[in-house]
Formats: sequence, structure tokens, C-alpha cells
Amino acid sequence: MKYIALIFMVLVLVGCENDNKSHQKVIGQQAENQTDPQKQLEEEFGEYNEEVTSEDLEYYKAYNTTLKLWKTPFHELNVKTSFGKAHIIVSGPKNGEPLVLLHGLNASSTMWYPNITALSQNHRVYAIDNLLEPGKSRIEGEVKDMMEMVSWYNEIFDQLKLEKFTLIGASKGGWLAIYIALQQKARIKNIVLLSPAQTFMWINPGSEMLANLTYTLAPKRKRLHGVMETMSVDVDKIEKSYIEQYFIATQKATFSKFILQMTPYSDNELKSLTMPVLLLIGDNDIINNEKSIEKAKELLPHSETGMIKNAGHFLSIDQSEVVNKRILQFLSLNQESSRH
Repeated sequence: MKYIALIFMVLVLVGCENDNKSHQKVIGQQAENQTDPQKQLEEEFGEYNEEVTSEDLEYYKAYNTTLKLWKTPFHELNVKTSFGKAHIIVSGPKNGEPLVLLHGLNASSTMWYPNITALSQNHRVYAIDNLLEPGKSRIEGEVKDMMEMVSWYNEIFDQLKLEKFTLIGASKGGWLAIYIALQQKARIKNIVLLSPAQTFMWINPGSEMLANLTYTLAPKRKRLHGVMETMSVDVDKIEKSYIEQYFIATQKATFSKFILQMTPYSDNELKSLTMPVLLLIGDNDIINNEKSIEKAKELLPHSETGMIKNAGHFLSIDQSEVVNKRILQFLSLNQESSRH
């Protein structure tokens, strides 16, 4: 009887030890899942399949090389729409306040490499490649007008279940952010404009802009550095892999009829935007100047503006830390305000 009791006690102890190990294993797996954002993104969105044609192979290779600069977990996502495939790069926690990033002309979503780590730390970020420019989005058929472009974005927002979110647009993406917001006022929580093109004022047609136009019409590698010097105060600070991708993009790009529709917004249109708006421009900006800031202050009911020192049109790269800080402060302040 004594031996039976002893055997029973041993079995109980072994069972408890195994239960304890199993419990620790479950806790370990839970902790691993909680601390592995990359795995969480993959589980949330599923497997990403790269769809590339032979003519796009060089560009996709350059794009993917630039993506290595994103020093934060991300997941690429293809969303089917009635206008074609939308390519989106997702970063940040699932429960974070949503931010939608709209890149500049021919820049693609990879232009956000100096900003994405800061922006996605506490926010869920969706960087969308424009359907009509070099990137990984793919058009099927034709987009007839700007309202159809807005419809394309709305399909993306609907599929991502974005009910209310912040739009961040750079250069042409800034002009587009305003256009979307004018059609979707209830959906846009905040707007961040980084030197928006043709938004508050006409671009001054000086010699630097003429050089940019000449390059756009006939992109040559020998002209690239000079053209980028008109946009950045320190071209050498820009990652070489991104410059290479941008060069290939300018070679692939075709002229869009929608460029001609990018005219400055009317006073009444700007006055109708009641959501908080942050406007930042560089002090060496060839697209905007003090007049843009004055107009934003005058016409946007809830605006905050800033001139970033030692920055050109590419201010999000030239002074990424300063720009990131200003954006996050703006978002934090307005998040607090919305709670009261």
C-alpha cells in the first residue's frame, strides 16, 4: 500500500511538472506572438504574392531593394479593385490610429523610408502606390477622371475597413489628399501636407522648374543629380538605392492627363475643410514659400503650419527627424482634443 501511495505521488508530481511546462510553453508562445509584429501582420493579411511581368522586373528589383531601408516590420498587400490592383505597404500595430500615406510624383511608397519607423510605432500605417504611376499598383482599363481616382481610393479604404483616418500627402500626394478630403470630409480625421504641389499657389516657373520639366520629358542619368539638387538641400543624404529606383521610375513614367487638372484650390474649397490640417514646407522649397503658409493660416479653419530649416521640397528626407516629430506632435495633440 505504501508503494502504491508513493507511485501515485510520483505520478502526480510528474503530471504537475508537465502541466507547468505546457502552461509555460503557452505563455511563451503568447509572448512571442505579442512581440513579433511581422508574424502578426502575416497572420492578419495572409501571404503576399509578387506579381511581376518581365518588363517590370528591373523596377520591382529596385523597389524591393529600397524596401530593405524600412527598419520596421511591414507587410505588402494587394487589394483588388474595379480599376485594377492596389498595392499597399502596411506597418504598425493593428489597434493603432490609422494613417494613409500618399507619395509624391513617381516616388512610390518607398519614399517614406526615413519616416515609417517613427510613424508606425503607435499608428497603423497604410502606404498606397498610386495607380497611374510607377509602383506596384496595376491599372486595368481606364480611369476617366479624378472622381474615378477618388472612387479607387474609396474602394481601398472600404476593403481595409478604414472608417476615419488621417491622410498624409507629400508634393502631388498633398494635392491629392485635399482632393480626397473635399469628397470625403466625414471620413478624414486629420490632414498632413508636406510641401503640397499646386495646392495653395501656382508653381513658380523658374529655371529650376524648367530643368525638372526637361528631365521629366527626357530623363537622362547625367541630369538626375542636378535635378534632385533642386528638390533637396543634400542629395548625398538620400539613399542610393532609392535614387536608383526613382531614376528607373522616371524612365517608365508616362504623362498623365490628370497633371493638368492639378490647379490651386479655391478659397471656398479650402475654407470648407474643418478637420485639423498641418502644413510643412522647406525653407529652400521650390514648390512652396511663405505665401502658402499665409494662405493656409487664412483659409483653413484649423491649421498648423511650419517652415522646416535646411530642407528643400524633399523635406521628409532632408529633415526626417524634425518632420517626424512635428507630425507626431500634431497627431497626438488632435487625438487628445478629440477625446474632450
